[in-house]
Amino acid sequence: MEKPYVLAKKFGSPQAIYSSLSSLVEEHFTVIDLEKITSQPELNQKIQAILVWGDSAFLNSSLLQVLPNLKVVVNGGVGVDHLDIPLINSFGVKVCNTPNAVWNSTADLAMGLMLASARNIIQGDSFSRNHEEGEDIDENHLGKDVSNKTLGIVGMGNIGNQVAKRAQGFDMKIFYHNRRRRPVEEERMVGAEYCPVLEDLLAVSDYVVLLVNLTEASTHLIGRKQLSAMKSTATLINMSRGKVVDQEALFEALQNKRIHAAALDVTYPEPLPRDHPLLTLPNVIVLPHMGTHTLETTSHMIKQMMANVLAALAGEMPPNEVIV
Repeated sequence: MEKPYVLAKKFGSPQAIYSSLSSLVEEHFTVIDLEKITSQPELNQKIQAILVWGDSAFLNSSLLQVLPNLKVVVNGGVGVDHLDIPLINSFGVKVCNTPNAVWNSTADLAMGLMLASARNIIQGDSFSRNHEEGEDIDENHLGKDVSNKTLGIVGMGNIGNQVAKRAQGFDMKIFYHNRRRRPVEEERMVGAEYCPVLEDLLAVSDYVVLLVNLTEASTHLIGRKQLSAMKSTATLINMSRGKVVDQEALFEALQNKRIHAAALDVTYPEPLPRDHPLLTLPNVIVLPHMGTHTLETTSHMIKQMMANVLAALAGEMPPNEVIV
């Protein structure tokens, strides 16, 4: 029996599913390389799903028009701000994501960045590799405690909840800001206190973790005003989307020591150009969006993508359809 056809970027190419994990897809589907669409247009009729892994620039009206039997677009990851969902839906095509797969690995990295920044772990590694004979670390390598400090979580969804659970292990006082307050019993489980005003949370937090979705309202949610509200000893950790932070304002705040440090898993663009001003600062850690970048989580995400496609093609409701 012929397997259903799905369209994806060539496995192993930039912003595509890794070749080593391709069997998780090929077990269920015949995969058509995106580059073959123009040279083999006879395949267009067979394609019923599109797999998006990072890059979605190819997913436009011109492509959708030539895929008459397309039923679903599935994104690897939670964020779908890079997808034009109304456009895709206008072709009668569903959109799905993989939210449940990413909670733990993203929360783990948030805590990892907090610790790496607070304890100067990267600087310590660099010293060990480059020190002169007889040289010892100096006071510039003195870090800051994480235990018993105050954590502010902006965006208390599933990932925020997991960050709070981990922070409990460090005896941190936890505040959170959210569009809607969580049920009291959920707050008690993770020891978190609701802050209805963002600036109030920023004013008391030693570490601020951003975990909001990127929307028009959350674009530059953290700008000069918000950075000015933070403690001069505070660290900003962005795990959401790059555009949630005004990077020009962040550079100024870090350069002028308005805040102590920043640790960024996400930026705009990604990765940052090597000559970007943020990369010249010693008090910032920048990663190329690695929140879900583990073997276990990546495998889980792909399996969740497959479950969504299989459900959609069977005429069932996909478990993770995105409704706008």
